[in-house]
Amino acid sequence: MDILSRKVLRALSEKKDGLHVSIYMPTHRAGPETQQDPIRLKNLLGQAEERLMDSGLRAPEAKAQLERTYKLIQDGLFWQNQSDGLAIFVSSEIARYYRLPLGFEELMVVADRFHVKPLLPLLSGDGRFYVLAVSQDRVRLLQGSRHSIGEVDLEGVPSSLAEALRFNDPEKQLQFHTTTGPTGGKGSRPAAFHGHGGVIQDDKVDILRYFHKLDDGLQGLLAGEQAPLVLAAVDYLLPIYQEANTYTHLVDRGITGNPENLSAGELHREAWAIVQPRFLEEREVAAKRFRQLSDTDGASDSLAEVVPAAYHGRVETLFVPLDLQRWGTFDPAANEIRVHKDAEPCDQDLMDFAAVQTLLHGGSVYAVELEQMPAEVSLAALFRY
Repeated sequence: MDILSRKVLRALSEKKDGLHVSIYMPTHRAGPETQQDPIRLKNLLGQAEERLMDSGLRAPEAKAQLERTYKLIQDGLFWQNQSDGLAIFVSSEIARYYRLPLGFEELMVVADRFHVKPLLPLLSGDGRFYVLAVSQDRVRLLQGSRHSIGEVDLEGVPSSLAEALRFNDPEKQLQFHTTTGPTGGKGSRPAAFHGHGGVIQDDKVDILRYFHKLDDGLQGLLAGEQAPLVLAAVDYLLPIYQEANTYTHLVDRGITGNPENLSAGELHREAWAIVQPRFLEEREVAAKRFRQLSDTDGASDSLAEVVPAAYHGRVETLFVPLDLQRWGTFDPAANEIRVHKDAEPCDQDLMDFAAVQTLLHGGSVYAVELEQMPAEVSLAALFRY
């Protein structure tokens, strides 16, 4: 699975010349449904090719822009390594795809910038978290949403504790065991680290050095992130990792036990039980504030007011409906929007634009179903000033 971050969002949101194709589709990890996924992509690419030509490209130009993505249809290995949803972004300059733990509705958009609103549940204030599962033989980073979870492809991160904590003598490899007996009770003893050359008690220095390496690798992946990170490890490793950690949003409570014995689904269930109360509380506090400030200058449900405010970094918190679009244009020089009943060439979803700008300026976005919007409005913004 691929990691989705605000850094990725910023890159996708940069305004560049030319037409941009955004494709979203559900995918399947296993089973006979996987055979339908390439067909679904082929149909969506056919629609994109027609839309590009309707927008002014000649047929050879439209086909050339989508050529790299068409090749995915025949890539069997690609379809064997899917998550719950696939997001594809194609312009004349780039062709990128992201396998993500979110079952997208089928959608194809051609506009003058990429359409990213379907990604917002994985970037919003209550839709995304990480699990770092650390055991002797394996390190896994998983990205989850309220619905599912998937393992992230790790680069630049040590792969195991055992490898990092080898002695100079390669025959001496540490193995870790938890306390024997009731925690804090009679007969319990501290964790022991067993090597083939003997027993080393409380070798915290070696573990801490490894965890610093692990933290350094994660910083490159999670730079700029605000999603909570839940640690899954045997109990005595949790406080040692907390000491090495520099990621601001590490959750105090972890999943204890050997994570090698837990599937991704089990890790998802235990992690969601930890983060869900935090998510719900933060969202309800924001919704309550909007209802209190809705008749003041501190909040607004007006698209004409919210879009320019988001562009200039004034929006602190934004509620936006996933299943509603408002097509039009925004002129930064005049600070004005134009809304069209139906999408016109070079239009963009102005709600999508407001959400992206809010995130890029460090604000929080709650991408929810229309019936979950506060105060029965179709857009809700809280302003910084």
